[in-house]
Amino acid sequence: MRIAVIGGTGLIGTRLVARLAAEGHDVVSASRATGVNAYTGEGLAEALTGVETLVDVSNSGYLDERGANDFFYGSTMNLLAYGDVAGVKHHIALSVVGTDRLARTEGGYFAAKAAQERLISRSGRRYTIVHGTQFFEFVRSIADAATRQNIVRLSQALIQPIAADDIAAAIATVATGSPVNGIVEFAGPEVFRLEALVQNDLRLRGDPREVRADPLATYFGTELDERELLPGPDATLAPTRFSDWLELAGMRLN
Repeated sequence: MRIAVIGGTGLIGTRLVARLAAEGHDVVSASRATGVNAYTGEGLAEALTGVETLVDVSNSGYLDERGANDFFYGSTMNLLAYGDVAGVKHHIALSVVGTDRLARTEGGYFAAKAAQERLISRSGRRYTIVHGTQFFEFVRSIADAATRQNIVRLSQALIQPIAADDIAAAIATVATGSPVNGIVEFAGPEVFRLEALVQNDLRLRGDPREVRADPLATYFGTELDERELLPGPDATLAPTRFSDWLELAGMRLN
């Protein structure tokens, strides 16, 4: 099967491309680094030639609603249009668990992701939207975004993160299966308090920042209820625990 991975040189894209190629598929890694720009359309027609399945794991560099919406609208419309011409049979997009809830209550980046999902679901194309929880690899970025004067102030929300390798494996399974014309969810096997997860990660890295739970703290500018980042009851749980991932990364919890 010929599969195009949009955002193929990113955190999830590189893992997905390697996994699909190892399974014997003809994989096109498409990103600005390979001369393909989904937002402008540059190189897109060539990249999608002969492609049966398109997987979009690209992300916006903007976290505000206006910037993110501009990116996701432009790139998704191009992918749908060029994909239609190329005869793509299955359009897959990676999105975020909780997008629908957070779009309704908070807007921002999540409103842009929800708008992207609506474009795909209303396009008439056969599709699957993959909802994943936050990645273990992204915990440090959560800390950085929440840091003020060397103090990390975090919401008291719960989080059920997943390893990047596990979400890549999940997307690979979706990419080689039939479209569901709906959403499938994937999450890690454990639930953490956000501040506890970040504190453990920073401690193991020797990072001296102080972590505080703060009921007024936001998550990338978004206020969270306790369970808004958790998946639904039908989510598929990945096998890798946080302690397993730490060992693979050369770190260990005491």
